Amino acid sequence: MNIQAQELNRTIQDINPALFEMLSERGKSIFFPKKGILGQSAEAKGTAINATIGSAIEDDNSPMRLKSISKNINLEASKVFPYAPSFGRPDIRARWREMILEKNPALSPSSLGLPVVTSALTHGISMAGYMFVNPGEEILVPSLFWGNYNLSFINAYDAKIKPYNLFKGEGLDVAAMGAELMSEGDKKILLLNFPNNPTGYSPDVREMKEIISAVEQAAKAGKKIVVICDDAYFGLVFEEGIEAQSPFAWLANLHENVLAVKVDGPTKEDYVWGFRVGFMTYGIKGGTEALYTALENKTAGAIRGSISNTSNLSQSLLLEAFDSPTYQEEKKEKFNILKSRYEAVKQAMKNPDYAEFFKAKPYNSGYFMCIELKDGLDADVVRRLLIEKYSIGTISLNNLLRIAFSAVAVKDILALFDGIYSACKELTV
Repeated sequence: MNIQAQELNRTIQDINPALFEMLSERGKSIFFPKKGILGQSAEAKGTAINATIGSAIEDDNSPMRLKSISKNINLEASKVFPYAPSFGRPDIRARWREMILEKNPALSPSSLGLPVVTSALTHGISMAGYMFVNPGEEILVPSLFWGNYNLSFINAYDAKIKPYNLFKGEGLDVAAMGAELMSEGDKKILLLNFPNNPTGYSPDVREMKEIISAVEQAAKAGKKIVVICDDAYFGLVFEEGIEAQSPFAWLANLHENVLAVKVDGPTKEDYVWGFRVGFMTYGIKGGTEALYTALENKTAGAIRGSISNTSNLSQSLLLEAFDSPTYQEEKKEKFNILKSRYEAVKQAMKNPDYAEFFKAKPYNSGYFMCIELKDGLDADVVRRLLIEKYSIGTISLNNLLRIAFSAVAVKDILALFDGIYSACKELTV
């Protein structure tokens, strides 16, 4: 094992031995190279003639660039063309940390490290797998989950997906989650995704407390738990009484046996799907600057070994937006549009005729909701008929249809559900 990885491991072991046991073998072996080419380049920074950096420089020492590209970008060249650090730009890392604290008032500044920039959330989920998942280990996920987790964990790291029941009645089946945490085995990896994809459900305040309590109970019983908080749809909560903060807000300082990993970013929060910028942030009770720095160095090493770094241009554009005096107002405007679509779905679902063929699974937030088809209807057959005859697109998931109301104008919501009703009726005649 490289001596730099050994040094990081000793730091983690000295501060929290339980956390070291949560790392995968890859996580234990990875490091960010402070020596070699990167170290020598850092030492040469500021020299009059710098022949270390692996990029091209104009004679005036600005980044080399093509006018056909630079003419379309209203930012100074230094914010666009050079590589960003593998950790992410220091300014956006610090700014996103401030924003996490603003959005999650239950957090204290000492409860979390400095976010590491990833190439959006899918890459963040993958890096969490790199850091904490060994072949054969189980990832605890709800019974309705984003299908890309299969690729991220099973195909990439030879792990197993272990679903637990998501709903009981009109709310979460927290007991099912708790039972999996207390099952055989000392190490547990739990993935929480709220608002949930595909159902669009977030826990209410009571349910969030129950989730945190279940994790704490397992930790006190000696379980070493990595909780990955997939906060892709964070902030899109449309009902009163629904918990607006991430589970990370309480998990980050819950117990020495619980490592909280917040994977989030501006993709959905700021409507920049193609920017491919995300963040990984760590929190654990008793975490110190040295501990977080060690985890961040390992994460940055995994990033350097996979994609090297994330887009400098995207990070710069986001910082410009965050500094805009109209940023919050613009976000509120888009939130209200999504909320109006959610309200239109609620209104449409009041039609008693629909109950003949389908009913809604619990939903209250995010981009999606699901309808459960009555026995005898095949969701994929319905989906295909909707495309071919009604020009309506949905996603079939076993006996469910997932509806992305985020992509449907209010004026089209009723036609959407009337079309589903008509398709179901046609298939039952």
